[in-house]
Amino acid sequence: MEKYKIGISHGDINSISYEVIIKVLSEPRINEICIPILYGSPKVVAYHRKAISVENFSLNPVRTAEEAHPKRSNIINCVDDDIRVELGKSTPEAGAAAYAALECAVKSLSENKIDALVTGPINKHNIQESGFAFPGHTEYLASKFNATNYLMLLVSDNLRVGTVIGHSPIKDVAGLLSKELILRKLEVLEESLRIDFGITKPRIAVLSLNPHCGDMGVIGSEESEIIVPAIETARNKKIMALGPYAADGFFGSDNYGKFDAVLAMYHDQGLAPFKALSFENGVNFTAGLPIVRTSPAHGTAYELVGTGEASEASMRNAIYLAVDICRNRKQYYELHKNALKSHGRSKEFMNGDDEILLDDTE
Repeated sequence: MEKYKIGISHGDINSISYEVIIKVLSEPRINEICIPILYGSPKVVAYHRKAISVENFSLNPVRTAEEAHPKRSNIINCVDDDIRVELGKSTPEAGAAAYAALECAVKSLSENKIDALVTGPINKHNIQESGFAFPGHTEYLASKFNATNYLMLLVSDNLRVGTVIGHSPIKDVAGLLSKELILRKLEVLEESLRIDFGITKPRIAVLSLNPHCGDMGVIGSEESEIIVPAIETARNKKIMALGPYAADGFFGSDNYGKFDAVLAMYHDQGLAPFKALSFENGVNFTAGLPIVRTSPAHGTAYELVGTGEASEASMRNAIYLAVDICRNRKQYYELHKNALKSHGRSKEFMNGDDEILLDDTE
């Protein structure tokens, strides 16, 4: 079985990111399914390893991803050796280190030296102090890889939830919604379910914006004026989108189990129930990008740093999902390569790799 090179950016060095990375990379099975490459700092690894009393753990230091040992977990140093670790604290230095490692990993990704990227959790305040001018990883990566139609998708074993509106204030949500935007999100979600998750005919549930689906206009008109027309247009495009469903009843009645994915209108409408149902195991995946990026579904959790109590399940699942999507994209490409080449889309599935791409059109 082919082993993919999975880059891992270390995230906030004072957060639980290093703890969960160390715990996952300590597991022998991880080296059986992929070649992990941590973009981070050997010094910070040693600091966290000591803090959580993990023994007999080491990473193979390499200068570039090409040098990665195929049977070991590797590390590329991306920060100054004088980096200061302050467990559980948000510091400008931690933000700068997170940004430096992310830039280093993305450079490898853009040069096809790694097959996928798993991003450790960042602090969105301190990383912006270092010049990171984006609301989060999703928007940063969309900008880096020139993606205009993308989607934040939270994934677990029994639930996938995407959002139409991502990191925007609640007061702006209704004004940002449009039929065209919902339709674009449905298109990228449906394509991702087919290509990245191997679902032949995906069923997508679409949530309402207002309580009780607007109660026929009494509570709001977005359902009748925006959401329903978007669903109807999607159905005409052979996208199996159903709804809208009121979010409280939909999740409360276990209706989500009847669908392959759920499209929520805004961030907390989708992520709050997702994390209530799948917090420790959930993974954040950015659908619609030409590259594969996943992340644990949790944040920095400063309060747990150094205790050894942080769960590594989400980080483990983020790595596993990255491998699965790489495989699914390659399989999809092999089945549809002639059609994809004729439309110049091969690079989205092979990450720019292979001599097959020489005939691609731009």
